[in-house]
Amino acid sequence: MALAVRMRAARRLAIAALAVVLGTAGSACATYSDKTEAARAALERGDYPGSIKQWNKILEVHDADALPSEWKKEHALVVLERGMVLQAMQEYQSSAKSLGAAEKQLEFLDIARDGAGKLGKYVYSDSATKYKTSPTEKLSLNAINLVNYLAQGDLGGAKVEAKRFTVMRTYLRDFDPEHEHGAFGSYLAGFVHERLGNYDEALRYYDEALQQRELPGLAPAIQRCAVKGSYRTERLDRYLGGAPLPAPPTEAAPSGDVQSDDVPQGTSEPTPAPIPVPAAAPAGAAEVFVIIKTGRVPYKVPRRIPIGAAIGLAGAYVTGDTTLLEHSAMKVVVFPDLEPAGNLFEDAAWSIDGQPIQLDLVSDLGAEITHEFEQIKPKIIGSAITRMIVRAAAAEGARAAGNQANGAVGLIGALALEATLVAVDKPDTRSWTLLPDRVFIGRAMVPAGEHGVDIVVFGNGGEERRSMQVNVGEGGYVVLDVTTLR
Repeated sequence: MALAVRMRAARRLAIAALAVVLGTAGSACATYSDKTEAARAALERGDYPGSIKQWNKILEVHDADALPSEWKKEHALVVLERGMVLQAMQEYQSSAKSLGAAEKQLEFLDIARDGAGKLGKYVYSDSATKYKTSPTEKLSLNAINLVNYLAQGDLGGAKVEAKRFTVMRTYLRDFDPEHEHGAFGSYLAGFVHERLGNYDEALRYYDEALQQRELPGLAPAIQRCAVKGSYRTERLDRYLGGAPLPAPPTEAAPSGDVQSDDVPQGTSEPTPAPIPVPAAAPAGAAEVFVIIKTGRVPYKVPRRIPIGAAIGLAGAYVTGDTTLLEHSAMKVVVFPDLEPAGNLFEDAAWSIDGQPIQLDLVSDLGAEITHEFEQIKPKIIGSAITRMIVRAAAAEGARAAGNQANGAVGLIGALALEATLVAVDKPDTRSWTLLPDRVFIGRAMVPAGEHGVDIVVFGNGGEERRSMQVNVGEGGYVVLDVTTLR
């Protein structure tokens, strides 16, 4: 009789535990990537208005210009996403309003200085915190908003946004000097100052952009600015047709080693050649400046990996006794990981009046986001394992207490406690899912007047072509922006 009573009590406890787990999981199962899937799916179909509708639904507003009356934990990020779609629709004024409002609400995730504990606490407490942008996201925000002002011909607004970009870039350079970010923003800031007649400032920004990659299409602008500005570096000299940059010195190869004909002895790479000096633009020439943004960066999804593999990845970032996990019923670690966006378009080309023009890949934001996340991934997994150890310790306590009365009750109580803690411990999958994957810039000096511009984006999903007529005044400029998010 006593055994039957204890078994009924065990069954009741199991049912109650299951109800708690299911109820908790049901209320917390939808991650950010789940909630926003419909908005991204609309973009993949090319339905930009449909995507706006989905973002507005999350914000509980009915108009693309409307801002939430109360900023909840995800709203700043959602407004940021909506601003990106508005830019793709060439609604630049509305996009600037959304991006500016979102920036005031967003916080910054300091990857360089935050330790594993602080990062882990943020990643696993998204229900109680505002979204924090990564360094790449923060710099990209200002650069992308710069596009809104340039597309409207507002150099004053663009200059303000360039200043905001510079403040954050300087901060990151001071505290994380090993990683350069923001070639896209530096290039655009240089263009703004070139058009404002601040030629030394323009050259400084162009030099910043060249720190990350070669940009042959920038040579004509550097030459124009150098005529009226005095700022010089070895990088800029190459684009002015000066002496090539010296290759970094290395130890001389041992005697008898074969040396490549292309690599001078004592160097690791061929000496870079000077960039050819372009022909000077005719007096009164106008400029067509094209910005093309393709695809979307990888975004975060919940990922499960076996506990053994997770411990191997986390290394020294695990705190606590991992032997406790040997008795745990939960043999996997759940953490936020990156998922490729499945982009249709990866590359681009353009022409003016039927003549192909140089196009430079200025920023590979997808690669920057991935590199940035790989830096903190061990810390995140280490935090997840540490939390599992705490759960396992709590479960062991429940097991021991229950075993004093009945072994089955102790086991079920331990499993119930552990499962409940797992259900509520959801990783944060929030990220700027609509940040463009790649940014290209092309520019050309043309005679004043009307010109036909053709832009094509292409990739595994085929190609998409856009044609437009522009009329540029003498000595003036026009900025054309094409954003696919596909």
